Amino acid sequence: MSGYTPDIGDLVWDEGTLTVGQVVDHIGPYFQLKSPGGGREWDAHGILRPATQAERLSYGVALANSRSRGKTP
Repeated sequence: MSGYTPDIGDLVWDEGTLTVGQVVDHIGPYFQLKSPGGGREWDAHGILRPATQAERLSYGVALANSRSRGKTP
């Protein structure tokens, strides 16, 4: 991983899956992420970096859409 170490709750870009996720756990060198709509958490295997402003906006829209369909992450 690069010099960036995310904290729980941070929104990050996962190079391994090419998607934005929220850090929900950190065990040793491994980070677990979740998507805005809920679903399965995944282990990040690629390099993580902070999500850009555009990626954060996209994440927020996906979260709002999920909530409007009655789903809560």
